[in-house]
Amino acid sequence: MAEYITEDFLLGNEPARRLYHEFAENEPIADYHCHFPPAELAENLSYDNIARMWLTGDHYKWRAMRALGEPERVITGDAGDREKFDAWARTVPFLPGNPMYHWTHMELKKPFGIADRLFGPDTADAVWEETRAQLGPGGIRVWDLLDRHRVRTICTTDDPADSLAHHEALAKSACPARVLPTLRPDKLAAAGDPPAWNGYMDKFAAAAGTAIATLDDFLAALDNRHLFFHEHGCRASDHALAVPYAAAGDRAAAEKAFKALRAGGAADPAGVEHFQAALLEEMARLDARRGWVMQLHLGAMRNLNRGLFKRLGPGAGGDAIADGDFARPLARFLGRVNGEDEGLPKIVLFTLNPAYNESLAAMAGCFQGDAVRGKVQFGSAWWFNDHKDGMTRQIQAAANLGVLAAFIGMLTDARGFLCFSRHEYFRRILCGLLGGQMASGELPADYPLVGRIVKDVSYRNACRYFGFAE
Repeated sequence: MAEYITEDFLLGNEPARRLYHEFAENEPIADYHCHFPPAELAENLSYDNIARMWLTGDHYKWRAMRALGEPERVITGDAGDREKFDAWARTVPFLPGNPMYHWTHMELKKPFGIADRLFGPDTADAVWEETRAQLGPGGIRVWDLLDRHRVRTICTTDDPADSLAHHEALAKSACPARVLPTLRPDKLAAAGDPPAWNGYMDKFAAAAGTAIATLDDFLAALDNRHLFFHEHGCRASDHALAVPYAAAGDRAAAEKAFKALRAGGAADPAGVEHFQAALLEEMARLDARRGWVMQLHLGAMRNLNRGLFKRLGPGAGGDAIADGDFARPLARFLGRVNGEDEGLPKIVLFTLNPAYNESLAAMAGCFQGDAVRGKVQFGSAWWFNDHKDGMTRQIQAAANLGVLAAFIGMLTDARGFLCFSRHEYFRRILCGLLGGQMASGELPADYPLVGRIVKDVSYRNACRYFGFAE
């Protein structure tokens, strides 16, 4: 059959094609938020077959297979790699309309060069053998994937108590991408389960080399670990919040709650929220002090399927989009921190609920300044929104209510190393949107001007914003 993912895929007019091929296609990648395992990066892992790198940990694919009635055994169970691969092959032909239909074929084209067939049961044998021949000993390894996709910077997601030993190894290695940690303090805030929280707090205290009995002890330990991450190249924190903590930062209430929790008791919910608010505000102060970026991922309801969570843990495909007003508590948080001595750090606001696109894009505009280009960002289309419609709506909201030219562009948010094609997907959608406006006369046919914006959004803005070397 004719090639499906052609060179002009998603580029429906001549301006779009020029923008993509002349300005976007060859830009490198700065993947500033992902969940790649640092150990696999440090080891420059090789894979025996494509199933290992394609299906492991990918809850996008797991959800689709479950929806089509595949048994859990061939999704996350004890089935062999080939059985799981065949289950995915049975699934893909039924996914038109889902971005994974596009992604699957893009991931076969690059880096494996398989572009002359649709993926499904009738082509599974050939795809399995052709990809297997390119993998394994002496074949494509993780660093090869980074090199082929021109990945220059990766920011992983790392626990505050992590030793960052893998990052130390990567900094001394020949890895073609600079791999930096990102501090994710979600476990520090998870005080709703006091026994589990205290167990983790002991681990955190050991990492900081100090005892933690009071809130002051905790904040000193947090500063210690923040500095440790900074010395290892970290330039961002990341926070998963269903709703921003709305408490007014009452220090006395936070101290009382912290002492009760550390004593093994359960603080009242209001007290816990005061502690969580104190933690988030202190993180903002530390991020501002050391020039970091604070990323806020808002609006996810997690682990809704309790049976699935019990069997497989978090990130198994049991999450969904939250509803409810998080604009007002977010505004209160930003307003409070903006009035502090340290001021606001650079902040990226991601929403899982697209109903809040315009709200967050407008809110970002309230806190610009300090001679920082795009200081507060409306983040890229995230998770359930990283499809063509979702990316288009996010780009339009960012442009309509802000300055698209300052936008820091796309990320993978992924666990698997074939997902870098999502950057290409985003760039094609961006060029298709701007090219369509040029074709209709909404934008001038000024290729140097619009092309510069495309280059900046594709790569350069993220480098400048996070302080990465270009």
